[in-house]
Amino acid sequence: MMGADERYFDRDRGLLRREVLASQDLFDRELATIFSRAWLFVGHESQVPKPNDFFSSRMGADRVVLTRDRDGEIHVLLNTCRHKGMRVVRYDEGNANVFTCPYHAWSYSTDGRITKVPGQLVGVQAYKEAYGGKIDKVDWGLINARVEVYKGAVFATWDHDGPDLMSYLGDMKIYLDSLLDAHDGSDSGTEVIPGVLKWRLRSNWKPCAENFFGDPLHGVSHRSVETANIGPGGTKGVSRHGVDTSRPRLPWTMVTFEEHGHGVLSTLPYRVDSDNADVFPRFESAVGRGDEPEFLDRYFRDVAERRVRNSGGTMSTKTYQSVGGIFPNMSFHTMFPRTIAVWHPVAPGVTEGWRWCLVDKNAPQQVRDTARHHFMRYSGPTGLTEQDDIENWTYLTEAAQGPIAQRYPFNYQAGLTCERDEPLLEGATVSDMTNTEMSLRGFYAAWQRYLSEPGAGARPDRQCR
Repeated sequence: MMGADERYFDRDRGLLRREVLASQDLFDRELATIFSRAWLFVGHESQVPKPNDFFSSRMGADRVVLTRDRDGEIHVLLNTCRHKGMRVVRYDEGNANVFTCPYHAWSYSTDGRITKVPGQLVGVQAYKEAYGGKIDKVDWGLINARVEVYKGAVFATWDHDGPDLMSYLGDMKIYLDSLLDAHDGSDSGTEVIPGVLKWRLRSNWKPCAENFFGDPLHGVSHRSVETANIGPGGTKGVSRHGVDTSRPRLPWTMVTFEEHGHGVLSTLPYRVDSDNADVFPRFESAVGRGDEPEFLDRYFRDVAERRVRNSGGTMSTKTYQSVGGIFPNMSFHTMFPRTIAVWHPVAPGVTEGWRWCLVDKNAPQQVRDTARHHFMRYSGPTGLTEQDDIENWTYLTEAAQGPIAQRYPFNYQAGLTCERDEPLLEGATVSDMTNTEMSLRGFYAAWQRYLSEPGAGARPDRQCR
């Protein structure tokens, strides 16, 4: 456990020691105390639609396999053979009745209905001759993570005694709804467009995550692509996160759920009283063919009207948009296109970024294609905007390595005195001043609690002296 002299983040003063991005010891402790206990996003159930489908993913530094059994149940298994540790699944995705290690041919079930335990050992080479037929096939099966699915999003944790997913998410799930529900309000109405962008970058994982939890001030990095009218907004008058400031819109609010570290910059979901707000974000020049703005306009206006009808009038035609994150390393955009990013820790200065693109299950092909094209031009190593972010994350991680630089902390003081509790969202602290780093302070406060109290879980504690 960290001693009193090992506080890396001063919550009250908004100061973060630079070594949190450089220390191998801290990185190892993050893997042991955060990624071994927090709920982590591993994939979407639409990636494994059929029995025995699998998708290879990660949980921190551990490789895992997301699979669906014959009863439709989702499982997440540690992807390492119990014999000598070889990966039992080496493909990104596929379908298999059994997982067989290519090293010594130990085989494991994918179906809990037959073996009772998903990942149970079902085949051992020379089982009788070498082992006398006495290996306990249940005890030597693949390790099962604890799994919960929320509206198609699959989360897993290695902590079988910790809080359930709904307790962990709290009212932050309200913002996930706009990501995972269809635009017409249909519950769980989205699916993943096939393919996941994956790349490695020379950055610590935390700057990547915090960029989405609530950092509106970094929009200056994207000024070049916005000035050229080819940024994520695709319109003139864009100043921050692709929001067209030439038209009225719903007010943005910063929200942090500091108990667990989640954060979001969003238009509040319960404030739908602005008649001037757009029905949907516009992307006139971000699309390729001249007829696309018209069909997008028709599509979004149609789903907005259906949203009101489907909800019995409880939902508005006006949308709310969010950029946020689920602690520790899941990020998301609810705008068009909707995306999920996960920042997998590899080393103190190496991160593997993964990006998914979500679309309504019943969206016409034109809308799906437009979402995919915009996703590719926006996100990942070839994305015009994310290239800016990658450059920032790389250089600031490099700058944290020097012994002189480490004498001076990072500044997280923006909006430090402009926070208030939000009674309509349990456990939330909000700020109507969007130029605040409140959510980032909540992120690092939770990060420090995990490291300092490895057995206690994340609990509210705003005292970071």
